[in-house]
Amino acid sequence: MNKTKLAVGEISKPRFEFRSFGQDFGTADTRMARLSVPIPEKLWARESDEIYILSKTNDVNNMKIRDGKMDIKTYIQTVDGLEQWNPLMKGEFPVSAEVLENDVFPAFKVDMPKLSQSEYTKDEFLEIIQNQPELQAVRVHKERYGYMVNDTLCEVGYVLINGAEVMTINSESTEIPDVLKTLEDCGLQTYENINYLQAIKRVIGWIDKPLAS
Repeated sequence: MNKTKLAVGEISKPRFEFRSFGQDFGTADTRMARLSVPIPEKLWARESDEIYILSKTNDVNNMKIRDGKMDIKTYIQTVDGLEQWNPLMKGEFPVSAEVLENDVFPAFKVDMPKLSQSEYTKDEFLEIIQNQPELQAVRVHKERYGYMVNDTLCEVGYVLINGAEVMTINSESTEIPDVLKTLEDCGLQTYENINYLQAIKRVIGWIDKPLAS
């Protein structure tokens, strides 16, 4: 059977992902850089400021705001220790009350707050979040370096979570064997797979568990 060729920067079917967070992954980042094939220059290094919306009642929907847009992904399944996530919705601000009622707050799995406006700016939306005891907005700054190993999209990142610095490293592809081989080649196979929701909740104290290293 021919496998799907994963192209950098192109949209493909949902990928399977390994990601971990910690302070030190030994030589894994160096090996990933050495094993990588050339990738487009725009992916060599990227920085972004994002806001993740965390819910105490939800671990399956991942919502973030970046460049004035909201993006929600939903967890599908875990296969061979790798997580698969799928886009749930994308939207821009101002966002309508209808979208908040039908798409956004159901994804948080919390009671719907009373809305008095027909649409909301980003700041107005964040004020709603601030007033919900089961929700929290967390500011995340990402400095990411992209690679491609064994036809998998990879990155090494340095992330500030409300100012706390942690390191992240990942590999993702539509093809599970390619990710598993990349983990072995880079020396990552013994580290815990931790997604952004779990990592942020550990850093802010919502989950009493350390990161992977």
